[in-house]
Amino acid sequence: MNKSILEKLIWSIALPGFGQYLNGKYYKGTVFIILEIFINIQSNFNWIILMSFHGEIANAIKYANYQWLMFYPCLYFFSMWDAVKDAGGNKDPYSFLPYVFTAFFVTVGLIFSSDLMIFGVLLGPVWLPMLFVFPGIIFGFIVGKILNKIS
Repeated sequence: MNKSILEKLIWSIALPGFGQYLNGKYYKGTVFIILEIFINIQSNFNWIILMSFHGEIANAIKYANYQWLMFYPCLYFFSMWDAVKDAGGNKDPYSFLPYVFTAFFVTVGLIFSSDLMIFGVLLGPVWLPMLFVFPGIIFGFIVGKILNKIS
């Protein structure tokens, strides 16, 4: 991945839409930023992040609006994929799979975040979905490699 593509990916990680702005896709970037802010406010995401960082997992679960929060992983990872694609990356026909599977795995992590304990610790709606990023990326790369060999 070249420096320019990595820069756009990292800015998209910082805030969905920033990578699109760097690619000169201002309309698309604005739509992503507006969606991010809207979903963030509706889901109480900033409050949930703040409470999670302070170890107040029970409060984070209590204040999470899961109906809205479940939109966030797909928006987040689609924005990253789109910024990288528009910057000239993702030439492989299945390069979208790590983003798709990560969005899926993070959403599943979010679904179980109010109940699932790891080593007796309830991680809540921020930390548990973040742990699900790694298997999503790995699974996406593996499926992509398999599909590339088949086709």
